[in-house]
Amino acid sequence: MTPVTDQKQTSVVRPPIWRFLLMALAMLILLAALWAALVRLGWQMPALPLPLAGQHGALMISGFLGALISLERAVALGWRWAYAPPALAGLGALALVSGLPLEAGRGLLTLAAFGLSVVSARLLRRHPVEHVAVMALGALAWLVGNVLWLGRWPLQQAVVWWVGFLTLTIAGERLELGRLLRPSRSVRLSFRFAVGVFLAGAALSPVSLEAGWRVAGAGLLLLGLWLAWNDIARFTVRQAGLTRYIAVCLLAGYVWLMAGGGLWLGFGAQPASRLLYDAMLHSLLLGFVFSMIFGHAPIIFPGLLGRSVVYAPVFYAPLLVLHAALLVRVAGDLFGDRGLHMWGGLFNVLAIPLFLVLLIGTLLRSRRMSQS
Repeated sequence: MTPVTDQKQTSVVRPPIWRFLLMALAMLILLAALWAALVRLGWQMPALPLPLAGQHGALMISGFLGALISLERAVALGWRWAYAPPALAGLGALALVSGLPLEAGRGLLTLAAFGLSVVSARLLRRHPVEHVAVMALGALAWLVGNVLWLGRWPLQQAVVWWVGFLTLTIAGERLELGRLLRPSRSVRLSFRFAVGVFLAGAALSPVSLEAGWRVAGAGLLLLGLWLAWNDIARFTVRQAGLTRYIAVCLLAGYVWLMAGGGLWLGFGAQPASRLLYDAMLHSLLLGFVFSMIFGHAPIIFPGLLGRSVVYAPVFYAPLLVLHAALLVRVAGDLFGDRGLHMWGGLFNVLAIPLFLVLLIGTLLRSRRMSQS
């Protein structure tokens, strides 16, 4: 990613058609994952001839987010062979819901993670700097999680690595931009310590799942504190327009990262109920990860799709829905209120297509402006 200034739109070059196809595939996977989320929340949905409900987490993390992150990396690097991982992630997600043996989808997604790890290793060899190393660790975490999942280890073993994939990828990207602030040696060491604590917890989890989750949770909490205090968003939130919007998304996400880390630290891998487990995961995957997506999408999507994004204050609407609904959902989870859990979850799901509709609307608007 590159730093963003307060500007009305971002100009880009028209990409090849197959990049649109990969993005369309990623969006299809996202819709399947959201449908599965509604079923898992308990809402009565029309029956589909596809085994979606049991694959929600894998579709969202390894399918949609794995494909999106891999595609963004491929576009940024410009290496043609780097487009193999997002294609494999998309095909693997389709295989999961097509009725094929589970090993087919899991195998393809594991190959996608291996491909992204190779891409990241090649990039690290060319640019041996800290933020690239952190993102490479994120890709490796995705691979480890998928290998455990393919080997039919308990899902919670894979989940800690999947969370590491997303968290370390985002932290590495933010660390890159943080260089503008010229952090001191003690600040850089504290970042490494937080990453090390998380990785220690992930590595401990195969030996003691309970202890591993708690230590990893401490690492997530420390990373959230570090990012909230040291990210450039703490300063850019004082600006206006798109720059402020991005900063608000980031800072809100860091609050949820700290909350999720605290829940992991407090409850461990065996919470007292499924609702608590829901709070532990979705405070991170919705509150943190999707807040980052909402904030970074106006930067990422123009480069992926060759369309400019015209900022509008209405972007705050889905962000507000996402976080307000998540507060309701987590409150329901913590107090055992299934009604709050279901309604909060419903509006969490609705916030995502609402954001996509607004984003696509601005892309179409910029196209009409460029043609007029």
